[in-house]
Amino acid sequence: MIPLLDFAANDLAGIGLIAAVVLLLGVAGLRLLRRNRQDAPGADATWPKPPASRPIAPAQPAPAPPVVAPAPARAAKVPEATPPPDEEARKEAYRQKKEQERLDKERKRQEREADEAQARVAAALAAAEAEEARATALAAQRVKAQAEAGKTLSAGLEKTRGGFMARLNGLLGGGRTLDDSVLADLEELLFTADIGVKTATALLEMVRAKVRARALADPAQLKQALKVEITRILALDGAAAALPPFAPGQVRPWVVMVVGVNGSGKTTTIGKLAAKLKDAGHSVVLGAGDTFRAAAGEQLEVWAGRVGAPVVRGKNGADPASVCFEAVQQGVTTKADVVLCDTAGRLHTKAPLMEELKKVKRVIAKAVPGAPHEVLLVLDSTNGQNAIAQARQFHEALQVTGLALTKLDGTAKGGVIIGICDELKLPVRWVGVGETVADLKAFSPAEFVEALFE
Repeated sequence: MIPLLDFAANDLAGIGLIAAVVLLLGVAGLRLLRRNRQDAPGADATWPKPPASRPIAPAQPAPAPPVVAPAPARAAKVPEATPPPDEEARKEAYRQKKEQERLDKERKRQEREADEAQARVAAALAAAEAEEARATALAAQRVKAQAEAGKTLSAGLEKTRGGFMARLNGLLGGGRTLDDSVLADLEELLFTADIGVKTATALLEMVRAKVRARALADPAQLKQALKVEITRILALDGAAAALPPFAPGQVRPWVVMVVGVNGSGKTTTIGKLAAKLKDAGHSVVLGAGDTFRAAAGEQLEVWAGRVGAPVVRGKNGADPASVCFEAVQQGVTTKADVVLCDTAGRLHTKAPLMEELKKVKRVIAKAVPGAPHEVLLVLDSTNGQNAIAQARQFHEALQVTGLALTKLDGTAKGGVIIGICDELKLPVRWVGVGETVADLKAFSPAEFVEALFE
């Protein structure tokens, strides 16, 4: 066997496949070459030449192609690409989002404008309400100020002016000549007034002396002379004890023992004094020493609650001296500025009132040496001459240091102050012309006389 032909069957198949591929490529190349030669200008139309055995007709010249003017160059129009469906969906979603944002923005603008309009209306209403509240508060403050100011001293002495002073003005008015008949009428007026016999006599002698000295020429001068003399009496001839108003001294606690008969307004006066002292910045302790009048302790507790002051109170019927002692001791412990001790005005025991009060005074002195620093006597002005008798009795037993005259607004006997100051030489500290705290007024001799002679 020839060696070259010694191939495997697979090798022969591969060789055959390669040969077939080469043959096909050669045929394809020839056809392509022929087409290119035919399409090229001047190409030989007879190439490739037909076989010699076939007659070939003479070639006819090909007609010249018509000459066509070249069309002007035009920009080629690029067709728009149709976006894919998902891109169009995204654009639509974006447009809807923007539209929704615009609608939301418009809605918020409208809501904001509505809120601003509502806020303006609310502000206007609030301003109107505030103005109304301010006007109401101002009116309330005016009412409160009037209530706190209390009655004027002139208003409080209206009834007194309608009694003694009305008769005096009638006597000295009408253009009367100052003669013996006028002096006789003046004598009757003074001795029937509530100023006391001693004071009436002193005033009448002063007037007669001035008439004899021809220092008084008419009733108007007589009236002025009486004003000057009454002011001198009330001021205790300028004594230092009468000049300053009631105020705590240097000792702490400053102990005030308040005395007076039941019904004089003693406990109420203590409450008002506590309120005034608190308003002045002083700390106060109250002692409910009137243990024999059941309502006295409760009344003092009510005032203590109003002014915010502690109160020391014993059982009903307890020893008044021990209660006052405990009150003063609490004042020492708490370093209070003032201790106000209420005392009994009438006892149902056999012990006389003045002896019991002397005991209270002695016991208070044991708690603080030198106490009580003030013994304040409260007198009811409506008692008239009886008030002078009470003042004399209390002063002899307790050495009263000052007076508080209450209920001046309810009596025509306010002139009793003149008699007390003239006879006992006791300074008037306070006068009461009403129910409120402001109606308890610090006494001023000149102011009192001016209000009395209006």
